[in-house]
Amino acid sequence: MTASPPPPVDPTAAARQRLLFINLFRLSGVFILMFGFLIMMQRFGWVQGRDAKILGAIIATVGLLQTIVIPRVLLRAWRTPPAD
Repeated sequence: MTASPPPPVDPTAAARQRLLFINLFRLSGVFILMFGFLIMMQRFGWVQGRDAKILGAIIATVGLLQTIVIPRVLLRAWRTPPAD
C-alpha cells in the first residue's frame, strides 16, 4: 500500500489559523495578567499577605510575557520567507 501525498495547503487558510491562534494566545495572556492582579489585591482567601503579592507578581509577569513577547516570537517564526 502506497502513501498518498498530503493535500495542498491553502496559504490564506493557514494565515487565518495562525492569526486566530496568536490572538487567542494574547487574550489568554490578558486573562492571566488580570488574574495575577486580582491575587496581588488579595481578592482570594487561599492566599493572603506577602505571599499573595509575590504569587500575583509572578503570575502577572507570565501573563505580560504571554501577551507581548510570545506573539512576536511566533510571528517571527511563522514569517513567510521572501520570494526569490
